[in-house]
Amino acid sequence: MTGRSPCLGLTSLNISEHEDSVMIDISVSGLVKEFEVGKKILDGLSFQVDQGERVGLLGKNGAGKTTLFKILTGELDCDDGQVSVAPGKGLGLISQIPTYPPDYTVEDVLQTAFHRFRAMEEEMDRLTRQMEGDSGPALLKRYGALSSAFEAAGGYDTATECNKVCNGLDIPQDMREQLFSSLSGGEKTRVNLARLILEDTDILLLDEPTNHLDLHATEWLEDYLDRYKGTVLAISHDRWFLDRVVRRVIEIQEGKAEFYEGNYSFYVEEKERRYLERLRQYEKEQAKIEQLETAAERLRVWAYSGNDKIFKRAQSMEKRIERLRTTDKPKKERRLDLKFGEREFRGDEVLTIKGLEKGFDGRTLFSGVDLEVTGGERIALLGDNGTGKSTFIKLLMGEEEPDGGRLRMGPTVKIGYLPQMIHFPHPERNLVDTMIYDQDCSTQTARNRLGAFNFRGEDVFKPVSALSGGEQSRLRLCMLMDEKINLLILDEPTNHLDIASREWIEEAVEDYEGNLLFVSHDRYFIDRFASRIWMLENGTITDFRGTYREFTAARERAGGRTAKEEHISPTRAVVREEKKRRAGGTKELEKQVNAAEREVAKAEERMYELEQEIDEASSNYLKLQELYEQRQALEDEIAALYARWEAIAAELEEAQL
Repeated sequence: MTGRSPCLGLTSLNISEHEDSVMIDISVSGLVKEFEVGKKILDGLSFQVDQGERVGLLGKNGAGKTTLFKILTGELDCDDGQVSVAPGKGLGLISQIPTYPPDYTVEDVLQTAFHRFRAMEEEMDRLTRQMEGDSGPALLKRYGALSSAFEAAGGYDTATECNKVCNGLDIPQDMREQLFSSLSGGEKTRVNLARLILEDTDILLLDEPTNHLDLHATEWLEDYLDRYKGTVLAISHDRWFLDRVVRRVIEIQEGKAEFYEGNYSFYVEEKERRYLERLRQYEKEQAKIEQLETAAERLRVWAYSGNDKIFKRAQSMEKRIERLRTTDKPKKERRLDLKFGEREFRGDEVLTIKGLEKGFDGRTLFSGVDLEVTGGERIALLGDNGTGKSTFIKLLMGEEEPDGGRLRMGPTVKIGYLPQMIHFPHPERNLVDTMIYDQDCSTQTARNRLGAFNFRGEDVFKPVSALSGGEQSRLRLCMLMDEKINLLILDEPTNHLDIASREWIEEAVEDYEGNLLFVSHDRYFIDRFASRIWMLENGTITDFRGTYREFTAARERAGGRTAKEEHISPTRAVVREEKKRRAGGTKELEKQVNAAEREVAKAEERMYELEQEIDEASSNYLKLQELYEQRQALEDEIAALYARWEAIAAELEEAQL
């Protein structure tokens, strides 16, 4: 798509540069979209993305991220606003899987990426046939120019490029020969991603690109994006991916954009800083309002004696109170009240595995597996898609039988299991009834537990079948919390969950002190919790005692294919500009805080005097206009003084820690 404008306004991006002479690839201005009357999912959204930028688009589920992408590609119209893509720029959406003829194989789909080369080849063939009877200079010149352009654009290297991309995204030759329509949703997503990469699109819109990729394919995609020359706008709940790829974050909140000049780690820190700053401002305003209200009430009591001057002062103070009510109390995502009901563990033995073997349809997934787990260990089971991780978990749960070997659980082990695919035996039941039947609890207890997991109001009477995948995971987790367990097994616990839901699960796991075994492609989750790694590959399990970072570093030293060490260290925030510390130590800061307090007090006294002058000049329009201007200037000055006072006080507080 090039220069598309599905909304009101521009037909293509007619502003090619801003003051820094940087080309703009995407411009969104005043975007409005609502699906229900009175409920605007986008409400005046405005931002721009410059050429070559790597931008992460964040927001809770339902904030409008995917809606925005559909508007950018023309799949949806907006209700108001302007959307523009730079003219001549090709735009590709990863999540959008085109419809192909039913007889198209995966190879046919991949080859559509080279349609421009096929057109050039057809013209070169036609010119070759023409030159057999006519070797005129015009034909020779055209053929030479076309041939040079074909070679310069990489027309002779398409097979090599295709193989390289397919290897990186785990699209083997046998899959390339299958019908595209026969693939799973995840496989279709991988093929579509490969096609868009091969097309060499100018602007990539990535909508959860890592959801159907294993660790190897995700790392390959990150390396590709490192080298990619175009522009990237990415929706992702993969925090490691965001840290690795993006350099700026746009968060959609209540239909509008909030901007963060750094990667995901910077966003987390800065978002918390902004929240605390708004909270301090709100609390300071509330304290000031309370003080003024007390004073105004006292003045009104005195004014009952008939003193008009005191009465006017009270009125003036009340007007000022209303002007001070400028800051709403900042909201913060409510944390869930999560804690697993833990069962006391006795003895050292948790799990013993000897010579374990399993295969399907004549293919051995793994064999000769010998492992032993003792109390308190936290283990991540890793491996590419299809290596048998979920099968291994099913063996532990007794859902599958091994072909050879044995496994034994300790006598006091009680398992809690959160599967990858959540299944409820009665999806027609609402959430309250599901809790009552499963947990054998009262209606009020069920509602209390559901409320702790952010299921409130009428939502608790929805049928379970109406819940999203993330909501079903949250409900299953809610039910799991009351079970007394000492071995928690999680199969892709964060898959398809938004960042807030992932953090809820992480809070619960953080406080859990029993044994943990989990399958995950979420490197942020792995890095936070694993103290031991089981890597399933080549039909066996490599047992590594250490963290994920230590594991990847060891594989890098050994020449393994895991991402380079510098590629898996995303926790440092990418910040455009570091704040410099104020010199002079805490004593100097204390002096500056005291001085700032005195300046604020003096300005407040001037404001009180000015309010009195305004009351006295109520019949003099010209004088009143002048005083109003003075009051506006003084209010701005007071706001600046408060901001300076807060900044120095915060710095002093930090220095004293």
